[in-house]
Amino acid sequence: MKTKYGRHQCNRCGNTNQQLFARIPCARCSHTHLYCRNCIQTGRVLQCETLISWNGSEPFWPTQTQPCHWTGSLTTPQQKAAQAIEQAIGTQQKELLIWAVCGSGKTEMLFPAITKAIKARKRICIATPRADVVRELFPRLQHAFPDTEIEALYADSPDRTDTGQLIISTTHQLIRYQDAFDVMIIDEIDAFPFHHDKTLPYLSDRACKKDATSIYLTATPRPEHKQKIRQKKLPVQFVPIRFHGHPLPIPQLKIEINLRKKLQQGTEPKALQQFLTARTNARQLLLFVPTIHLLKKIADRYQATSVHAEDPYRKEKVEQFRQTKIDTLVTTTILERGVTFPSVDVVILDAGHHVFDEAALVQIAGRAGRSPDDPTGNVLFIHQGKTNAIEDAISQIKMMNKKGKKL
Repeated sequence: MKTKYGRHQCNRCGNTNQQLFARIPCARCSHTHLYCRNCIQTGRVLQCETLISWNGSEPFWPTQTQPCHWTGSLTTPQQKAAQAIEQAIGTQQKELLIWAVCGSGKTEMLFPAITKAIKARKRICIATPRADVVRELFPRLQHAFPDTEIEALYADSPDRTDTGQLIISTTHQLIRYQDAFDVMIIDEIDAFPFHHDKTLPYLSDRACKKDATSIYLTATPRPEHKQKIRQKKLPVQFVPIRFHGHPLPIPQLKIEINLRKKLQQGTEPKALQQFLTARTNARQLLLFVPTIHLLKKIADRYQATSVHAEDPYRKEKVEQFRQTKIDTLVTTTILERGVTFPSVDVVILDAGHHVFDEAALVQIAGRAGRSPDDPTGNVLFIHQGKTNAIEDAISQIKMMNKKGKKL
């Protein structure tokens, strides 16, 4: 801990929220000490304890002439983004934001820059807010870079040697590093919890070397990112079109008077009934609802499978849906990002609810049309009155489609 002007800061996680500090008697020195509750899951550290960091030499990684074995090709927009990332790393540029639409193939855009960094024996970290993404990326990167030492870090992950040249990590696991990486790639910089937890940006900054380059990936930048872009304080590279070249589906809007009252009473919304009756395609259906309480009601009414964050069978249900064993999946925002299904229609019930902010609406709409075999997909927002989030989300989708047409 360090204290300045009566305010405390945790030296391990950077927490400055005074409500997250507590006191406890210390059996070692018989004093009462502060400890930080923000990072207690990684073990409690008292004021009288010393935090130790490694100051020895880096692990040795052999020089590679051709580290990338990926045989695919990039589209023109992907190539431009890949070149921008390479240039940023090569010139030790501080930051670069890649604003790429859902389904643009962000992972593959990273391969040229990762290749160049590995050849230069630089150390790279790909950090993401969610462990599911770490588990998905790990085998893909192992396949693309088979001769590179790669580690995956998340809660209870088996990798703990900390000697990898390429680290794929949840943002929380960055608490383990200081001055470690030449390149920091943060995926979904707008997502929870990275967007909401101020200690996570602190940890990512601390994990970087002094002259490191940070690459931010997002399909839905937050207002603070957009402001920095407008002020020319954050360089940006747009990827406004999906890898298959088709535009993003634009959501249809259907207003339902007294929608929330009807949902509370268990009455079927007319707009949803009409949509379901009119469906003639063979696509699966993702039906998003704002609360678990409503999720259970809707799932029971339509005898559909449901999933939410606390569902112990969430992974199994999502996999069954991916294998088309389930036709309709009712879900909360847990599936707003990080999942890809080849052929789905998407409906948001009560799209004006506060949990559906602009980023969530854009991400959810982005679940449709992901496959070149079915690049469209229907997206429907059912609401009882337009919100700023709804209007901003549709404006953003149209803006990216407009940019995509110019390519």
